[in-house]
Amino acid sequence: MKTIKTLSIAAVAALSMISFGSFAAQSISAHGSTLDSAQAHIAAQAKAAGASSYKITSARAEDGVYMTAEIYK
Repeated sequence: MKTIKTLSIAAVAALSMISFGSFAAQSISAHGSTLDSAQAHIAAQAKAAGASSYKITSARAEDGVYMTAEIYK
């Protein structure tokens, strides 16, 4: 019984590390004159990095628009 518990815990730990590694996020940022132009820069950077998707995490408008995002490969 103790061996089965140990193997189960080891298997769960190994699978957790694999799933986190495959969804590692990288942060990117862009500046534009409008929300659309900043998002276009984010999309271009994500495509150039070979990302499968991206998620905008913040946007700030002062003198133009500053946007950050996380890309997922």
